[in-house]
Amino acid sequence: MGRRPARCYRQIKNKPYPKSRYCRGVPDSKIRIYDVGAKKRLADDFPFCVHLVSWEKENVTSEALEAARIACNKYMAKFAGKDAFHLRVRVHPFHVLRINKMLSCAGADRLQTGMRGAFGKPQGTCARVAIGQVLLSVRCRDNHSNHAQEALRRAKFKFPGRQKIIVSRKWGFTKYTRADYLKWKSENRIVPDGVNAKFKFPGRQKIIVSRKWGFTKYTRADYLKWKSENRIVPDGVNAKLLGCRGLLSNRKPGQAFLIYLLRLVL
Repeated sequence: MGRRPARCYRQIKNKPYPKSRYCRGVPDSKIRIYDVGAKKRLADDFPFCVHLVSWEKENVTSEALEAARIACNKYMAKFAGKDAFHLRVRVHPFHVLRINKMLSCAGADRLQTGMRGAFGKPQGTCARVAIGQVLLSVRCRDNHSNHAQEALRRAKFKFPGRQKIIVSRKWGFTKYTRADYLKWKSENRIVPDGVNAKFKFPGRQKIIVSRKWGFTKYTRADYLKWKSENRIVPDGVNAKLLGCRGLLSNRKPGQAFLIYLLRLVL
């Protein structure tokens, strides 16, 4: 018995049913590669980015994702070159589809019990997508922008429902707009991070040499001065400063702060 058509599983009905120790015997997903093309090129190399966005809430099978990836990859490799783009599949088929196999031979009513115990066996996997969720993304140079949009248009025919092709305002796969990226690149505030990029905040990466003595709160000059006067008492990694009249235990009873108060009054 072959697999059912995808229209039987297109509607999102119940809770997610992922593969687990309770859900065993799940066949492997048809799509095994999610990044094709020049996937190791830095963010500076591919400024243009275009997305294929789902415009329906539905299930997308792993077979449809693999067919769309192959169609898009073939067109881009033919017209732009295999090292002139980076295609990424943005959804993963984690949801397990089930089928309650029914016999269709003669005497089937004697061998099976109909809808009794109708919880099916795993048949395949699909991705649950929402409205506005990105399915495929392609980044390339600006001169291959038309080829990227045409490749995604051809990949649309492999999916059920409606999709839209949206040209991104961002620089490649980064989260920064093209104007901000070029501006911060000229100011050396963009740090490459593979296919992405990080923004370097001003002043946060400076190494500042402290004027304090170790982890204490006293400057080096004050620490050395008070150390020579025996007014510094070690306190682990820190230090304590004694008052101007020495240890509190050495003072007479009732005379601990009297001189200091008299000075304030006079």
